Amino acid sequence: MEKRYTYQELLEIVAELRSDHGCPWDRKQTHESMIKCLREESEEVIEAIEEQKDEENLCEELGDVMLQVLMHSQIAAEENRFTIEDVVDMLAKKLVRRHPHVFGDQKALTAEEGLASWNAVKAREKALRQEKIRENP
Repeated sequence: MEKRYTYQELLEIVAELRSDHGCPWDRKQTHESMIKCLREESEEVIEAIEEQKDEENLCEELGDVMLQVLMHSQIAAEENRFTIEDVVDMLAKKLVRRHPHVFGDQKALTAEEGLASWNAVKAREKALRQEKIRENP
């Protein structure tokens, strides 16, 4: 039986790739240098969905996009800015906040109502962010 890696082991592999004795290419990467990779990997996911209809390829390409997220998070952690755990926490909070029709007392009976609810919360959040920027230039 072939070994299956865990999420924690994957995080350790990415950290090892970026370590002093890891891969020179991976160590050299920055947020900016990885923009091209993120675009390419995202496009490959879209192609796997639209053109290839190949689940195995889609699974592989989603892993490549996940690697981009993990690498960016690892770089940020090395710079003491944020960690993958912060990314996960922020995403979970956003999903709960933007789905008051699931996690709160609002109702959404159709996909359109769900999307409208998401967009309304998103617009309020954007307005609050803009207000904070104006108050603290």
